[in-house]
Amino acid sequence: MGDWLETYRGTVFRWEVDPNDHLTVAYYFARIADAGAGLLAAVGLTAAAARTTDSFVRYQRELRVGDIMHMESGVIGLTPDALVLGHKLFDSGAGALCTTVEQRVRLSVPLTAGTRRAAEARQVDWDGPARERRPRPAGLAGFRDSARDTVKPAEADVAGGAALSHYIHRFSAANGHAIAAFGMTPAYMRAEHRGFSTFEFQLELGGPLRPGDGVRVRSGVLHVGNSSLRLLHVMTREPGDEVVATLEQSGVHFDQDARRPAPLPDALRERARTLLLKTI
Repeated sequence: MGDWLETYRGTVFRWEVDPNDHLTVAYYFARIADAGAGLLAAVGLTAAAARTTDSFVRYQRELRVGDIMHMESGVIGLTPDALVLGHKLFDSGAGALCTTVEQRVRLSVPLTAGTRRAAEARQVDWDGPARERRPRPAGLAGFRDSARDTVKPAEADVAGGAALSHYIHRFSAANGHAIAAFGMTPAYMRAEHRGFSTFEFQLELGGPLRPGDGVRVRSGVLHVGNSSLRLLHVMTREPGDEVVATLEQSGVHFDQDARRPAPLPDALRERARTLLLKTI
């Protein structure tokens, strides 16, 4: 097995935090894109030659304004036309692991003998959490509209398609509308110092989006616990209703003062349960 490769080092800028006052998920994904590009370059591939098809992300520790961080990456799986990249994001000041990422990328051309050897030399032992495949709805019945706009030119990546952060910005906006449907509105969060904090993401991408494409997101509730919630967001290209991305998002009702999960108020919990989707 090879050594872990440092692929990112930086800080949390003030404009990158969410209402919970910690690094927002879209900017984690901007770092993931940087780390993926760095690892691909190390094995002789360009970022433009690879497209992310899915990512599994587990958040273990929050990062706040001014925190310094770095990422280490390695190859954790490979086939002739795809690689699975593993990333670990650390709080550099505390020396603590914050986030683990499995990123699957599909290559536009098969691995050559040279790039395969280089990828194999970068293989590492992976001890990240196991991905759990949970039941999902068969269709979009019961989903609610939660976001609608277009891909902006500034959101394109080096290959000309929508960057990873584009998808997450849309899904984050969609999540705000989805949780407001059962009472976790911005006004509630400001008054109660509560919010929704994500601890796990499962992102799956279909055909690439391009600047100018219209997008629509529909969202629904999959699970309601004491403090936990799980939602599913489905993004389509419009017009045409072609599914281009899904995001299964698990999070908690978050006490912004105590910096820990807090039980959902009974009224919000019961309203959320009335929105639960039927799964198969």
